Amino acid sequence: MRNDLTRPVPDEPVSTAYINKTGRQIGFIFPSDYVECAVHNNGSAVLPYNFGVDGIARVFGTLLSYDKDSSENIFNVYRNYVSSLPKGLVPFAFDPAGNLICFDYKDHEGNPTVVFWEHENAGEKEMLMREEGLTEDQAEERVRENVFYGRRRLGYC
Repeated sequence: MRNDLTRPVPDEPVSTAYINKTGRQIGFIFPSDYVECAVHNNGSAVLPYNFGVDGIARVFGTLLSYDKDSSENIFNVYRNYVSSLPKGLVPFAFDPAGNLICFDYKDHEGNPTVVFWEHENAGEKEMLMREEGLTEDQAEERVRENVFYGRRRLGYC
């Protein structure tokens, strides 16, 4: 874990088993360094909160929470966004503007890449197919246009 970060006011600690169970319910295995981080920093902000993606400074908001009553519960956030997210993206954090910081499992099943997903102009895949006549593959390509790649690891902890 990084020693240069401050994590103000996390939610209650959560167990490794519960984090792993949630990942399996979503359909993915979370990276072990993320699991270790989330155990102690459940739902917390991270300071300093700036990070770079494609040469652009971005802002880290909060880790998604494992608190079932939280509006930022990871399972509920995934379920709410899955129709707009490209296949293989699993959110684990928000930025302050409501964009998502995600693991991208596409082509990296065992070791996902960390990506930034902008929600502005992101349409639901079903809507794109219905209203624009796109095929499923074309809709998937279109929603991937809102994915921006950072380093292999963001350094969220």
